[in-house]
Amino acid sequence: MATQDFLVELGTEELPPKALKPLSDAFTQGIAKGLEEAGVAFGKVEAFAAPRRLAVRIRDLADAQPDKSVEKRGPAVQAAFDDAGNPTRALTGFATSLGITPDQLDTLETDKGAWVVYRTIEKGKPTVELLPELVDQSLAALPIPKRMRWGAHRTEFVRPVHWLIMLYGNKVIDTPVMNLKPGNKTRGHRFHCPKELIVPTPADYEVVLKQEGYVLADFAERRDKIRAGVNALAEQEAKGQAVIDEALLDEVTALNEWPVPLMGRFEERFLDVPAEALISSMKEHQKYFHVVDSNNKMLPLFITVANLESKDPAQVISGNEKVIRPRLSDAAFFYETDRKTKLEERIEALKPIVFQDKLGSLYEKSVRVAALAKKIADAIGSDPALAERAAMLAKTDLVTEMVLEFTDLQGIMGQYYATHDGEHDDVAKALNEQYMPRFAGDDLPTTLTGCAVAIADRIDSLVGLFGINQPPSGTRDPFALRRASLGVLRIIIERQLPLDLQAVCEWAEQNFTVLSEQSTASTVVDYMLERFRAHYDEQGIGAEVYLSVHARRPTRPLDFDRRVKAVEAFRQLPEAQALAGANKRVSNILTKQGGDSIGETVDNALLQDAAEKTLAAKVEEQAQKVLPLFEQGDYATALTSLASLREPVDLFFDEVMVMADDDAVRNNRLALLNRLRNLFLRVADISLLPTASAS
Repeated sequence: MATQDFLVELGTEELPPKALKPLSDAFTQGIAKGLEEAGVAFGKVEAFAAPRRLAVRIRDLADAQPDKSVEKRGPAVQAAFDDAGNPTRALTGFATSLGITPDQLDTLETDKGAWVVYRTIEKGKPTVELLPELVDQSLAALPIPKRMRWGAHRTEFVRPVHWLIMLYGNKVIDTPVMNLKPGNKTRGHRFHCPKELIVPTPADYEVVLKQEGYVLADFAERRDKIRAGVNALAEQEAKGQAVIDEALLDEVTALNEWPVPLMGRFEERFLDVPAEALISSMKEHQKYFHVVDSNNKMLPLFITVANLESKDPAQVISGNEKVIRPRLSDAAFFYETDRKTKLEERIEALKPIVFQDKLGSLYEKSVRVAALAKKIADAIGSDPALAERAAMLAKTDLVTEMVLEFTDLQGIMGQYYATHDGEHDDVAKALNEQYMPRFAGDDLPTTLTGCAVAIADRIDSLVGLFGINQPPSGTRDPFALRRASLGVLRIIIERQLPLDLQAVCEWAEQNFTVLSEQSTASTVVDYMLERFRAHYDEQGIGAEVYLSVHARRPTRPLDFDRRVKAVEAFRQLPEAQALAGANKRVSNILTKQGGDSIGETVDNALLQDAAEKTLAAKVEEQAQKVLPLFEQGDYATALTSLASLREPVDLFFDEVMVMADDDAVRNNRLALLNRLRNLFLRVADISLLPTASAS
C-alpha cells in the first residue's frame, strides 16, 4: 500500500501560553487515535506548537484503509426456501436489504444448522476522505474550558483561527474544516516575516518556517534553545548562573516563536528586599529569569526572552528595565511598610476574615490550631510554648501588604517579618514551614515546631470540615483536604514522629463546638488511612499489601508504614504464598466455627498427632521470639522469623483433621490455629496477600 506524509496546521491568534502544550498534546493524540480506530497504518507522529499555530505531521501514512472481509448472516436455510426450493420472502427480503440477488448468497454450516450468508470484501476508504473529519473531531475534543466566537461565524475555538494547511504528500486536501478552506500556505513571524509562505510537502514544514519565516515550530527545540541561551548569557555576561524554573520555561517557550534572550539590570538597593519577593515580581508579572552568583546569592540582573531579533537590543533591554523598576519599587515599599507593624499586632486583623462560614474566622482557627499544636508538640518532644506561639502568628502575614500583592509569598514573608520582630528562630521558621509540603515531593518542615504547626493546621481543617459534613467529593476539594492528608502522613513518617492519628483528631475535635457529625475523629482517620493506598501505589507497593495492613487499622502512621514495608519484604520470601494461603484457610475455618469466641490457649495434653504437636511447639517457640519484636515495632524481623512456620503448617494440614469428633480435641486444634493466626495479625492480615493457588 502506498504511503505519503500528512501535515495539518491550524493558524490562530496567540494561544494561551499555559495551555499551548496541553492543546498540542491533545490535538496530536486525537489525530493518532482517530487513525488507529479507522485502521489506517502510519509511522512516526510529530507535534509542533508555537504561539500562533498547532500542527501535526504523520509520517508514512497509508493512502487508504485496508480492505476487510464482511460476512452477514441471514435466515436459516430451512426458512430461506419453500418446499419447492424457491426463495421465501425472508430470503428475498434479506437479499434486497443488501442490494443483491439471492443467487449471490452463500451457505454457512454450523453445529446449530445451516444459514444463508452474504460474503464480500469491503473496500477501504481513501485516507484523504477520512482526514478532514478526523482533524475536525480532534479539534472539537481539545481541553478548552471556554470557547470563543469571532466575527459573524458560529465557529468556536480557544482563539480566532485564520488559516489551515492540510497536505497529503504534495496534494492539498481541500475539504473545509472550522469554516476554513485548507491550502499549502503558512504564515511567518508577525514582525520578521508578515506574509504567506508556501509549504511544498509535509517534510518541508519546519524548514520553511525556520529559514524563511523566523519561526521555530518545534516546541522542544524552542525550549532547548531558550534554556541554552539563558544559561550562556548568565555565564558570559555576569559569570553567574541563571535559575530556570521549568514551569516558567514552558510558559516562555509558549510565548515566543523566535526567542532571543537579553540581560537587563536593576538597582542594587532592591537586593535589600527578600529575594523571594523580587523573584515573584519578575517571574509572575514579567516572565523573567533571575541570576545568582556562585554562592547562590541573587544578583541585580534578570534575563528576558524577546520574540524577535532587534536591530537595537539595548532599546529592548532599556524598555524592560523601565517596566521592572516600578514593580520592584512597590515590593520594596511594601516590605518597608510591613516591618513597621509587628505580626503580634496583626492578630486582631484576622477576626473579620472568614475561614469558613460554620467554622468561623481565621482568628478562631488560629486559636484552635494553637491549642492543638501545643499538644502535638508535647507528644513529639518539642517545646509546646513555641508551637502555640507560632500557630497564633501563623496567618498574620496574610494581612500584610506584601502578601496581599504577592499571594504566593504567604509563610515566606511571615518568616522574614517574625525574624525582624525578634521572635524565636523556631517560631519564625514555623511560619513558613506550616505550608510544607506545598506539593507532592516538596520539602518537609525542618523544625519540630514547624511539624507541630503544619500537622495541627491540616488536622483542624480536616476535622472541622468533616464535622460539618463537607468532606471532599470525587470532583470537588476546595480546601485541598486530600493534599492536606498526604502532607500529614508524609511529615509523620519521614520525620519519624510518634503520633497517633486517632488521638490527634480527637484533640482537634475537642476544640470545636459546632460539629454536627458523630464520630468525626474516626471518620477523618479512616479517610486519611485511605490516602495511604495512593502513597504506596506510587512506590510500587501492591494494593494487597496495603489492604493487609489496613485491615488491622493501625492509627499511628509511622507504625502503619513499618508494617507495610515489613509485609512487602515478607511477600518476597518463598514461604509467603503458602503461608498466605494457610492463613486464608485458617481464617475461613475459624469464621465458620464462631470466630471471636474461639480462644488461643492450647492444652498440650490434648495434642494427639505428631504434626499438631510439632506445630504447637513451633508456634510457642515463635511467640516467645516475635512478641518482643512486635513491641519494638520490628515487624520485618518478626515476619521473617514467622516464615519458618511454613513447613509445620503444611504438615499440619496434610496430616491433621481439624474438625475432630471429640469436642475437646477439636476446640484445642481451633485454639492452636487461632494462636497461629493471631501472631501474624499482630502485623497484618496476610490472608489478603496472593496465595500459591492464585499465582
